[in-house]
Amino acid sequence: MSTIAGGKQTEILSGADILVKSLVNQGVEVIFAYPGGCSMPLHQALTRHGDSIRTILPRHEQGGGFAAQGYARSTGRVGVVMATSGPGATNLVTAIADAKLDSIPLVCITGQVPTSVIGTDAFQETPIVEVCRGITKHHYLVTDVRDMARVVKEAFHIASTGRPGPVIIDLPKDVQLDSTEVDWDVAMDLPGYHPERLPVPEEALQQITAAIRRAKRPVVYAGGGVMCSDSAPQLREFLRITGIPCTTTVMGLGLVPADNPLSLDMLGMHGSAYANYAVRDCDLLIALGVRFDDRVTGHVESFAKGAKIIHIDLDASELNKNKAAHISVCGEVGQALHALNQIVEPPEEIGDWVRHCQELKAKHPFRYDESFDGILQQHAIRTLSEMTASMDPYVTVGVGQHQMWAAQFFKFNRPRTWHSSSGLGTMGFGLPSAMGVQAAHPDSLVIDIDGDGSFQMNIQELATCHCEQLPVKVLLLNNQHLGMVVQWEDRFMGRNRAHTYLGPIHHEEASGASDADRFAYAGERYPNFVQIAKGYGCGAATVRRKSDLEAALREMIEYPGPFVLDVEVPYQEHVLPMIPSNHTVDDMILE
Repeated sequence: MSTIAGGKQTEILSGADILVKSLVNQGVEVIFAYPGGCSMPLHQALTRHGDSIRTILPRHEQGGGFAAQGYARSTGRVGVVMATSGPGATNLVTAIADAKLDSIPLVCITGQVPTSVIGTDAFQETPIVEVCRGITKHHYLVTDVRDMARVVKEAFHIASTGRPGPVIIDLPKDVQLDSTEVDWDVAMDLPGYHPERLPVPEEALQQITAAIRRAKRPVVYAGGGVMCSDSAPQLREFLRITGIPCTTTVMGLGLVPADNPLSLDMLGMHGSAYANYAVRDCDLLIALGVRFDDRVTGHVESFAKGAKIIHIDLDASELNKNKAAHISVCGEVGQALHALNQIVEPPEEIGDWVRHCQELKAKHPFRYDESFDGILQQHAIRTLSEMTASMDPYVTVGVGQHQMWAAQFFKFNRPRTWHSSSGLGTMGFGLPSAMGVQAAHPDSLVIDIDGDGSFQMNIQELATCHCEQLPVKVLLLNNQHLGMVVQWEDRFMGRNRAHTYLGPIHHEEASGASDADRFAYAGERYPNFVQIAKGYGCGAATVRRKSDLEAALREMIEYPGPFVLDVEVPYQEHVLPMIPSNHTVDDMILE
């Protein structure tokens, strides 16, 4: 029903319909939603707007949360996920924490028990706002239907502006069913939220340009803040003007084309030796949209110890938090780079330094045993990268060794094509996030490079891929172990296996083994991922021999639907280089 009130067009709608129509007004095209008793009115409303919003039914709420992240990460738009009260809402918690640490714009809508029974331990009641208070950017418990339109507008604004992040809207069932006259032009009420940043002061720009001009060994260190602000063009122009070598965090892969001569690839614990050496020896570190994470710095006091540090970040709380900077600037990175590009000049004497960095790249490339007669993980990833270079693929990963090898050996030339749970390090991220990327880019090649440990944590989303016609490809590097933990056992714990083997035990003693070879494989590996994938309606195959790899990859790529390629790889392989936790570059393990 529509009415005219005070010159404005208003309607009388239920809370559920206000919510869904508000999503339409925000431009939402896809929502990942799992129904339950306290969210049924919302799902009924979604059916009334099926022409405007595609509702994708995940097979687990966590899968829906990561799918919404994949959508958001690959587009820069707000991802939307919905779950019911109680266990439905708590199943979103990991995905919410993940989005918070990686600054991903997410709106999470949860059903809640009716307001009359909140606080009585009603069936499927959890105080999800309180549960998530520390891992959300903001949160709402809506107790009055008249607030619905305003709250949704505010939630999207908060999630997507400033430093992006997740926002929860918790909706009691009676509020969903209640009706009110709705004003779509309602003003937001956010008196304490000021995400806008003033331009970088001219004095700071002059200080930065002077430091760059005098530097003899400068390095740019760029991260997720550059990615989130879609500032790759400004960064590339800055590098073109200055000629300064650039390394990125794992969140920054794709900001600089992998084949750019100035690219030093990723730095940190499993980053390139040449990037880590360059940062150790630089005299100026230009940190853009980064937070000096411990996986990058190692022993933080020793990180870039001899360098003058410039740090530009949108979030003032990140400045001087982990590492003190000589020039710290609170500002939007893209705006700051644009301003710098108008006035900055190349450093006067960095020719020798650039040549030195290129020599480091030649001396310490990412490498593996290319003579190995089976399939090594690095070889499988590098081969896939070469085969798909002209296809502009999107890549997601789980968490573990395969994640780091993908970061090392897959070549990314465009921003927002690499998607990794970076801050939280969540196993099970790869498949559902690929699902979200595929929903956002239906005509693109989307590949989940996964490990058998991570893959099984959300393997049920194969059903979603099949039923929703999302042709995600899974390169499954199957080593039957929790590979990264095994690597730490090998390096630091005397090779003692403490429940890191994922296959069946055929020995009297199941744990405490000091000899990894006792877990030699006998016959087929367990579980049979090909049978599982086919049971979900997906294509699948296994490859064991190196000579068969390219043909198997081609079959995976060309298959018309979702496909799992189970690649049998050894578990003894280690991700190198490696800087042990809280150590320095001088402690880097190269072989």
